[in-house]
Formats: sequence, C-alpha cells, structure tokens
Amino acid sequence: MVGFDSSDDACVYKVSDDVAIINSIDFFPPIVDDPYMFGQIAAANSLSDIYAMGGTPKLAMNLLTFPEKLPLAAVEAILEGGNDKVNEAGAMTTGGHSINDKEPKYGLSVTGFAHPDDILSNSASEGDYLVITKKIGSGVLTSADKVDFLNKSESDELSRTMAELNKYAFEATAGVKVDGCTDITGFGLLGHGAEMAKAGDVTLEVFTERIPLMSRALEFAAQGILPAGAHNNMAFLSEDVMDYSVGLKQEQIDMLYDPQTSGGLLLAVKEPELERLQYQLGEKGCENAVIGRFKKRTSHYIEILNK
Repeated sequence: MVGFDSSDDACVYKVSDDVAIINSIDFFPPIVDDPYMFGQIAAANSLSDIYAMGGTPKLAMNLLTFPEKLPLAAVEAILEGGNDKVNEAGAMTTGGHSINDKEPKYGLSVTGFAHPDDILSNSASEGDYLVITKKIGSGVLTSADKVDFLNKSESDELSRTMAELNKYAFEATAGVKVDGCTDITGFGLLGHGAEMAKAGDVTLEVFTERIPLMSRALEFAAQGILPAGAHNNMAFLSEDVMDYSVGLKQEQIDMLYDPQTSGGLLLAVKEPELERLQYQLGEKGCENAVIGRFKKRTSHYIEILNK
C-alpha cells in the first residue's frame, strides 16, 4: 500500500481486507548522557512512525552498536530504557542485533498493525488545518545542553518531552476524521509540513506566533545556538518557502527549521473536526495548537505568516 516512492513515515503491506502491516526502522547516536534515558528517547522515536501511519505497534527488535570500552552496565541501561518504552506502548521486544562500532547507536525495527482503511498518509488537502501535539525546540535545546547551558531541571524536562510517546496523541484522534499525519523529526516543522503540502499539491500557511515552543528555546536561538541540521533544512527548503511575515524576529523564523528528536504529530483535519480533536488531545495531556492551514497551491509550498 505504501512504499519508498512517497515521503511517508513507514511502509505498509495489506495482508487482507481487515489487516495491514506497518514496518519502520530508526536508530541514532546518543543525544543525552544518561544511557537509560537515551534508550527511552530512541525507542519513542522509532515507535512514533507507526502512530504517524495510523497504526498500533506490536513487535519491536533492538538495533544496537557500541564500542568494546563501553561499560556493560551502560549497554544494559540502554536496552532497559528501550524495553520499558516498548512496554509502555503495549508492544513486545522480540530480539534484535548488535555489532561493535566506535560510537553507540540505538533504535528499533518496529512492526505495527492497522485496518487498511485507517492508514494515514503524509499528506493534506485544501481547507485542512494543521494541529501540532508537542512543543518544538529540542534541536536547539540539545545543542545548548551539550555545552551545559541548561540546568538539571531543564535538561530533565527536555529528556522527558523527547521520551514521550506519540501513543497518547494518536489515541486522541479516536472518532476524528484525520486527512493526513506525520511526525516531526530531523526535517523540522517546515520540512515535514512541506512534505504534506507537496503530497497534496497544496500550500501550507504557517501561523508562526501560535507555534508552542519549549522553554528557553527561543532565547538560545537568539544567541545563535542552532544545530547544523537547522541550517541544512534552510538550504534544502529555500525554494519551497516564502516569508510573508512582518516584524518577526530571526530566531522565530529559525525555530521553524529546528530538527526535532522524537517530535510530536502533525495532524491535518477540516475545521469541523478541530474542536473534538483539540479537546481529546487536551484530555490526553498533549499540546493541541492549530499552527497552520492548507490552501490552494500557490508559487510556494510554505508561506510563513505572523498569525
């Protein structure tokens, strides 16, 4: 049903009229010092693709690389963190594979299931509004944390947010007609928004001042603390984005390109669905901001606005 010919978050194979299998894989090097929390974040990030496709994760297999000098206790903590997050998702860890490498890397190969009619594409249609389910800013804040600019409580809150499963945001879509969905990761808000717009051949108006930001992310962005991925995203999207904003600070624009680790879902829904979706997201403890609207295609896939 879904392969590598699109920009979707996972591949989908229709087994029968009632069952579709969703497969995805992801892993990366540590972005936090605590091995258990690294395992939690990496697992949450891997599981997210299944939710973004409209499915429920059921099976997970570990992917782990580590150098021989890494203490066994750290390896065990990474795997424990990942397994605890898989269990929280209601899935099972069924094995995996590890190899020796100069740098630790961890993630999961995840299999999920859905009814074929419930599969969500990374797309949108004219008239859809865009809802976000997590604050953005993890790229900036992890860069700041690497040079000890965050205190312990700020660093812990950042880790907690990145380790939060998109399970709860997905559950909040129950009974809501969702036209398209993706999760925000390395391409940043604008990168993933542009993918949705391109798939639907529409233009996304971004309501910049309504986007929820993590605490102090704007402050650090104003100081020029931006990950390299943000600059790469700016270059890649240069022909897709038109800035119609007036009076926005540069750091507000920069945050739109900030690459996220285990970011929230982006949900495209029509206006009549907004109230129920926002209410149910709030009941699940998720962000529920309306941050954009898809309209008829113009000269650019993304238009940056103030509102």
